[in-house]
Formats: sequence, C-alpha cells, structure tokens
Amino acid sequence: MRDTFKAIVLEEHEGAVTSSLRSLAVDALPEGDVLVAVAYSDLNYKDGLAITGRNKVVRSYPMVPGIDFAGTIEESRSPAWKPGDRVVLTGWGVGERHWGGFAQLARVKSEWLVPVPSSYSLRDAAAVGTAGVTAMMCVMALEAHGLKPADGKDVLVTGATGGVGSMAVALLASLGYRVVASTGRAEAHDYLTALGAHEIVERSLLSGPGKPLDTARWGGAVDTVGGDTLAGVLRTMAYGGSVAACGNAGGIPFTTTILPFILRGVNLLGIDSLPVPGETRRQIWARLERDLPRDALDRIARREATLAETLEVAQQIVEGGVQGRVVINVNE
Repeated sequence: MRDTFKAIVLEEHEGAVTSSLRSLAVDALPEGDVLVAVAYSDLNYKDGLAITGRNKVVRSYPMVPGIDFAGTIEESRSPAWKPGDRVVLTGWGVGERHWGGFAQLARVKSEWLVPVPSSYSLRDAAAVGTAGVTAMMCVMALEAHGLKPADGKDVLVTGATGGVGSMAVALLASLGYRVVASTGRAEAHDYLTALGAHEIVERSLLSGPGKPLDTARWGGAVDTVGGDTLAGVLRTMAYGGSVAACGNAGGIPFTTTILPFILRGVNLLGIDSLPVPGETRRQIWARLERDLPRDALDRIARREATLAETLEVAQQIVEGGVQGRVVINVNE
C-alpha cells in the first residue's frame, strides 16, 4: 500500500478559509474500518461553498472536502467488504465533518458505503453522486404522495440547470411526466429540452412578491432553490400537490403563508440525503440505474476536472456559472 496520497485540504485561520493541494501521509486519515482508493468525486454547490468559505458547511478544520466519491476497497476490517469491491459513498457528513472525496484515499465506516450498480463505471457512479441520489429521493417522495404520470399534470423543477435539478428533469421525463423546468439561464433552453423538459420558464416568474395564492398550475414540484422561489412555487401549486424541497438547507430566508396548506392541501416534503439508511440507499441506486437514461447522464456530467482545478471550478459553481455536473478525476 502507498505511504502518501494527494488531497485538497481546507484550513481556517481567523475566519478565512484557504485550500491547497497537498501530499499527506496515510496515517493522517481519520478513523474508519474501510480504506477506499478513490477514483472519482464530483464538485457540487455545497462543495463550492465549503472551498470558497462562503458558508459554514465545514464543521471542523483541517478538512478534505468532497461530499461523495466512488472507488475500490483497498483495505477492509469489515466482513461486508473485501479488497477490489467497487463502492460509492454519498452523505454521512463526508466533506463536512469527516474527510471526503477530494483525495486519492478515504477511510470511512463500512456502513456508509453501497455497491456501485453493475452497469455503472466508477465515473458514472460519481457523476450521479449526491445530486442523483437527492433527485431520486425527491421523485420517490412525490410518488409516495400520489403523483402519477397518468395524472397529466405539469411537474415543476426549479434550479433546473444545477446538478439536482438536471437529474430531476431527466428522471421525471423518463418516467413519463410532463416536466416544466425553471432557470435563470436563457442559454440553457436546448440543454433542458434535451433532458426531456416540455417547457422552460424564467426563474424570476416564481420569486418576488405575490398573492398568498396564485393561479394553480403544478401537480408536483422539485425545488432545489429555496427561499423566495419556494414560496412562489407553493402559492401556485394545484390542490393536493406536493413539493419535494431540497434547496433550503443552507439557511436561505423563507417566508410564506399557511394558505397553500389549508386551502389547497399542499404537501411540503423536506428532502435530506445525508442520513439515509444503507438499505434505502441501495433501493435508490437501483432506481437510478433503471430510470436515469444513459444519454441524459452523459449530457449532465460532460465536464471533468482535476484536483488542481477544484478551486477555480468551485468559484464558478457558487457564481452560477456551471451547468450540470462536474466530475473530479482525483488521480489526474
């Protein structure tokens, strides 16, 4: 086994966060019963906030960011895994409380891992990552609350060019829903249409001041933005519709009225992919393998970067300049 590995390391001094690409000793890794040789991670909005220090995503320093990764088992003290097994990890606080995926090695608890679906490469698994898991959880929650393609109702996805939004558009379209994608990027029309969106609406139409209730339109919605956008979605939901909300976790101010809930019976479904049990994760990955079209995954995760490029790309992500997913090849 190697003695050292490369990793992005975040440190904080007097409130300022710095990042650097370093060579670390294997002994520096945190505790865990499984050692994973990481092949790929991905760079999403939460990683961008952590690396640029714009939000208190990271709970302790020094920290190796990267909230998910895919790789192969290098060493295991757990009977559940053996060397060579292909695994993927999303959630459980990696990259926030426990060293994450922007490193060539990761030591974690065995129960945090799930097997990579048989038809996926390690790059595929990282490309799906937390964004895909979250999007699938949103779809499953909407289904559990009665949404069906046969209803023929419009299903809205906000923040549709982001990782979760792009995955949600592709998943819902593949399942036969009529998807309306909301974005603030005029140049994204062709991208979203190719993922299966039937209609594109301007993001500003959903935010800003409005009536407590407005024209009912959406039979279901996936909200990845939060704040004023979520409030706007709620007041335009159809009777009995559900909103799967995963975009308000960063503490974005959110104000609404009780009227959508008592007059239209709207369901607000909070989605958090962090603490999901292992068996449920396996079910989610099985659904992703079945329902996420291959061409959509390739289109969403077309961009690849190296560890050395993470800071530059992180800045682009928090400024809204990245479409879809960025896969990080940790060995380049």
